[in-house]
Parts: sequence; C-alpha cells; structure tokens
Amino acid sequence: MIRRAVLLLLASLLLVAGAGQAAQAAGYRYWSFWERDGDRWVYATQGPSTARPSDGDVQGLRFAVSEDSSDAARPRGPAAFGTICAKTPAKEGTKRVALVLDFGTPADAPAGETPPAARTACARVSPDATTAEALAAVAKPLRYDTNALLCAISGYPEQGCGEQVSEKERKPAAEPQGRPDDGPSLGLVAGIGLVVLLGGAAIWQVRRRG
Repeated sequence: MIRRAVLLLLASLLLVAGAGQAAQAAGYRYWSFWERDGDRWVYATQGPSTARPSDGDVQGLRFAVSEDSSDAARPRGPAAFGTICAKTPAKEGTKRVALVLDFGTPADAPAGETPPAARTACARVSPDATTAEALAAVAKPLRYDTNALLCAISGYPEQGCGEQVSEKERKPAAEPQGRPDDGPSLGLVAGIGLVVLLGGAAIWQVRRRG
C-alpha cells in the first residue's frame, strides 16, 4: 500500500511539472489588425489584403505576442482621423485612410531587434484600395509569407512570421533578482509543495491503518 501511494505521489508531481511547462507558452509573435469603432478598437474580421476601408476610416496594426484575438494587444497612441489626416487634404477620386502603426515593446521583439517608435500615417489611395495597399503607400517595405500573412511593416521585424514564442523567450533580458532564468516558477513550486503535503498525509494514513 505504501509503495502504491508513493507511485501515485510521483505521478502527481509529474502532472504538476507538466502543467508548469505548458504554462510557459506565451503565444505567437505577429501583427494583429484592428478597426476603429467610435472610441474603441475592434479586432478586424478580415486581413489587410482583403479589407477595403472607406474614406475617413481609422485602422491599426500592433506587433505583439498573443495567444489569439481575445488576448491580442491593441494599438496605442492617437487614433482620431481628424488628427492623423489633418495635413492630408481630401482629393477627388481618392480616399484617405488613417493608420496607427504600433511596433510593440522590447519584450515582444524578436531576439536582437528593437521595435521602432509607434507612429501614425494618412494614406491617400484609390477608392477601391485595400488596407494592404494603403500600408504600401505609407509604410514600405512590407513583407508577407507564402500564405499572404503580413509579416513586417516598414521592414520590422527583419525576420520571422507568426512563430510560436515561449514565455521565457518573451521576457526582457533582465530577470528579477532572486530567481534564476531556468528555475521553477513560484506557482510550480507551490503546486509541488501541495502535492508533497497531500502525499505525505496519505502515506501516514496507510501506515496508521497498517
């Protein structure tokens, strides 16, 4: 009975450790695409290559690490069409699209790269132009993968496209003092400690009954 209890304890420890490792996944590093709806950002339902904004629309792109659309970071900075396109007068036969380009934070940047400062741009394009065409007018060079996924705006990042990123890779270089880079997380240590306590109690009960 004691041997069986010990085996169950070890199995529990492995499950806790595995859960801790799974929690290390942070998501994917990519450009998310947003549309301005009043005073808030809404995750776009189309990609830049198919979306066709109207004259006066505001659209944003944010480079970050996120799991999915519900977890994606929104663009930061001014997002008023009148402000962004103030110096770009209307012209017959064209439309104006305000773009908010947020290159993200150092924590989300690929190794060895530094994100440019966020900026805005007003693209004056043909009435039927897509967002991708508006971007090409004001934020070259753009880079796409073979599946037409937008990988880089204004050349950032230089490489990579929608790759999976671990929590450890996402963190800034400077780690908090008192915790080594490869050490277990506080949650993992606490979970193991709880399993050990429960396992010890179970073994004690078995011995007592014996």
